[in-house]
Amino acid sequence: MRAAINCADFGRARATRRQILRVGALGSLGLGLPAVLRAEARRDPSRRVRARSVIFLHQFGGASHHDTFDMKPNAPAEIRGEFRPIASSLPGVEVCEHLPRLARLADRYCLVRSVHHTTSQHNSAAYYSLTGHKPLIDIVTANASATDFPAYGSIVDALAPSTRRVPTAVSLPTMIADGPFRTPGEFGGFLGKQHDPLFITQDPNAANFRVDELQLPLDVPLDRVADRRALLAGLASYAKLTDAIAPVRGMDAYQQKALSLLTAPETQRALDIHREDPRLRDRYGRTTYGQSVLLARRLVEAGVRFVTVYYSPGISGWDTHKDNFNTLRRSRLPITDQTVSALIEDLDARGLLDETMVVWTGEFGRTPKINRDIGRDHWPQCYTVLLAGGGLKRGYVHGASDASGAFPKDSPCSPDDLSATMFHCLGIDPATELRDQLDRPIPVSYGSPILPLLA
Repeated sequence: MRAAINCADFGRARATRRQILRVGALGSLGLGLPAVLRAEARRDPSRRVRARSVIFLHQFGGASHHDTFDMKPNAPAEIRGEFRPIASSLPGVEVCEHLPRLARLADRYCLVRSVHHTTSQHNSAAYYSLTGHKPLIDIVTANASATDFPAYGSIVDALAPSTRRVPTAVSLPTMIADGPFRTPGEFGGFLGKQHDPLFITQDPNAANFRVDELQLPLDVPLDRVADRRALLAGLASYAKLTDAIAPVRGMDAYQQKALSLLTAPETQRALDIHREDPRLRDRYGRTTYGQSVLLARRLVEAGVRFVTVYYSPGISGWDTHKDNFNTLRRSRLPITDQTVSALIEDLDARGLLDETMVVWTGEFGRTPKINRDIGRDHWPQCYTVLLAGGGLKRGYVHGASDASGAFPKDSPCSPDDLSATMFHCLGIDPATELRDQLDRPIPVSYGSPILPLLA
């Protein structure tokens, strides 16, 4: 929803009709006029900020908790599956044998083994996972829209943006969808497109990786970019005075944000993954996921506050209805073990782990009972989320599932509670109210912070 614009507010930024049309012609750069966020943010100056940044690792498709971090070796064969548990560095805690590096790091992260909800379709459940807000309907055809609740990074961008010359929120290396249906919860939603994360859709593992959205066209000198910024400052005063502004109204505020970062050396350095030590790149893994997570570390180090990394563009990444064990054994678990362990170790070695929260989750878990196709089906009733850093305890397990891993036995919590915990650590009151297009107040989170997780 746009706030009324007072022309007097722009008295120092006059622009001629010719200049307006010049900017309007810059469609390829998509300069837009951002809508004004209407949020009643309850800020407490004394609120402790535990996490400066979040790296949110989303396993689209839904990872099996039984075959990763909540194994049931004493359950019947049709539940326990083919994998064996191994001891971790945390006494009494076991994880899957195909996660040996993460087993050695268990004393540095938390496991929440009692997350649950009732949303069972991929896009609807992913919306819940990516926003912390339960969807009104649970359907296969759920599709992104401008009325969605905003993505986590979009909320941070609106309420607590980065103070450095870098984006506040970045998502990579893809957008996600379930078939033809774009997954809701990835975007700015009712906050407006100007609060979309900056999407990097190139493969950081490619030899020629570069972020085209932040590269100057070859025929555009830097002084013209500076001139465009000056012109934009005066555009709003004409919004209600002349139809000449129409081309500008149609431009993309999301790209305006990208333009503002074109000449920022901090952004360019962070995105230049080729500067990284090749040995460290090897440690993360020379895969799209591995290099995306490494790029996420570079971005938070530069001041980006929220980075979302998607394992895959579609549900095939973790949606193991068939051949679950071979799929996990051959690729998903080795890649996860190498990359996530590298991230935790790297952040810790750089002194960044205590101020950077790492979240590893999917939209739900998978069924306790193995199906006839040697797979596991959707199961939101109980699953496990890994959390590290950002003001959370090290070496802690919260909650427990029952003997078959079907339902929470102790300390059940929801995606709402996880989102409240995350915002609390970022210094944002979960009760802060946003206003949607109908001017309805909606809290950032309906959940409560999981206090036992806090260090």
